[in-house]
Amino acid sequence: MMFMRKFSYLIILAGILIMLYPKANEWYNDWQQQKLLEEAEQAYSESAPSTSPESDLSKQYARVTQLLADESSGDQAEATEPPSPEIRLGGKITGIIQIDKINLKLPILEGATKANMKHAAAHMQETAAIGQVGNAAIAAHRSRTAGRLFNRLNEVAIGDTISVQTSGHDYRYVVYDISIVEPTDVSVLNGRGDDKILTLITCDPLVNPTHRLIIHAKMS
Repeated sequence: MMFMRKFSYLIILAGILIMLYPKANEWYNDWQQQKLLEEAEQAYSESAPSTSPESDLSKQYARVTQLLADESSGDQAEATEPPSPEIRLGGKITGIIQIDKINLKLPILEGATKANMKHAAAHMQETAAIGQVGNAAIAAHRSRTAGRLFNRLNEVAIGDTISVQTSGHDYRYVVYDISIVEPTDVSVLNGRGDDKILTLITCDPLVNPTHRLIIHAKMS
């Protein structure tokens, strides 16, 4: 009788832990994001050097859009993988992106890798450096959790301001174009003469995405 009672308690406890795990995982990811943000605010690394786009940029862009699609399920995908004790990021923090309209403030890591994009926005190092002539592309997941990563990017409108702060610089871009394109449309990374362009990339729609939401902004 005593054994059965203990066994019942164990089953109940296991059920509670299973229900709490997704929320605990979300808290952990938010903590990691905040940790990166605080690190960026306290001391920026040196600005990333300007890099020339690779001859086969379409392959790099395809890799990034595939990463967005692979993790588009957001919280559901995260719930199936236990968080690692500590993130080992492949890139370095190059700045902070902020969009006041949607209450967004994220660290930007150099290199659009799976590890970097799990908790932050990522600059495609194959594109122009942030603040320089050309098209600087930043990608982030559109988590289903309200307010996380690029979840609310669809609320941005033409004329809105996007701020990007790097070591010693504070750049301001104004949104001039918003589009929803096929995942293979690499033309979104094209430059515009001597303009300094910022391109934000994420999935669309939020659930079962088939396309990419693209925000184009020009330095004001």
